[in-house]
Amino acid sequence: MTKAIMIHETGGPEVLSWVAYDPGAPAENEVRIIHEAIGLNFIDVYHRTGLYPLPSLPAVLGLEGAGIVDAVGDNVEEFVKGDRVAYAGVPPGAYAEARCLPAHRLVKLPQEISSRDAAAMMLQGMTARYLLKGCYAVEAGSTILIHAAAGGVGSILCQWANHIGATTIGTVGSTEKAALASQNGCNHTILYREEDFVEAVGSITAGRGVDVVYDSVGKSTFMKSLDCLRPMGSMVSFGQSSGSVEAFDPGILAGKGSLFLTRPSLMHYTAKRQDLLAHAGDLFEVVLSGAVTIAVGQEYALKDAAQAHRDLEERKTTASTVLLP
Repeated sequence: MTKAIMIHETGGPEVLSWVAYDPGAPAENEVRIIHEAIGLNFIDVYHRTGLYPLPSLPAVLGLEGAGIVDAVGDNVEEFVKGDRVAYAGVPPGAYAEARCLPAHRLVKLPQEISSRDAAAMMLQGMTARYLLKGCYAVEAGSTILIHAAAGGVGSILCQWANHIGATTIGTVGSTEKAALASQNGCNHTILYREEDFVEAVGSITAGRGVDVVYDSVGKSTFMKSLDCLRPMGSMVSFGQSSGSVEAFDPGILAGKGSLFLTRPSLMHYTAKRQDLLAHAGDLFEVVLSGAVTIAVGQEYALKDAAQAHRDLEERKTTASTVLLP
């Protein structure tokens, strides 16, 4: 019998329980994998608290992992036992030593990429891909603002945008995180606790504003982020670590310069198999080329997922975090 982290009710980190868990045999069009590493993401916190409701309870959290195919169900042709694979996205269930999931959600891992790195990069890296190429087409000469620039997605975004040739501005909470963001190619860092980031962006861009803002923070940054945009700039709100964005009059977007607003999800951008493979393929390419380095800031044993959640919510983590079975 394997084990997993399961919740029977929503709430704080204390609802995460380390329990015996039987993943069962893979059904038709499914595979069973033995996890070698599991990714920790803020959406896991949203599921745990009930902000993003899970399909049912009890449930195993987690949307990202990497490991070895252990068994395949009927009609699975793309994978065989022993394949190294990774995934990011629904259905949840990654916080387990072993699990079954639909084969069409998996991708094969290049030999040069470890399971540890894959679990640290799939969800955040494919998120960076749709942010840079789907929500707004960042190109050489673009100027972008990245909130939480030293976080998991932010670290990858800074490197990838720098590789494209964009000018990156990042907000961070400490001098240590500013140094980390700079190492990842962030051209300008703003200590948001010590200076007004709207004024700082205005100074950096000589009053023009940025082409796009990537905001995973939400409530505490959203409205001020709009003031950082040039006319007809794009606001991409893809997370809410500080709380949900309050309702507002869309006329504000017109008043601030005919701005564009989107609230995207990786699940929609990779819902089709060909789109999933395109996102993963682009991510693997920039990692294998050395343009993007995946940094694992911290590791926890899977059984210690509650502490990992506490540290993530208290902003004690940097870069990516992995849970090890």
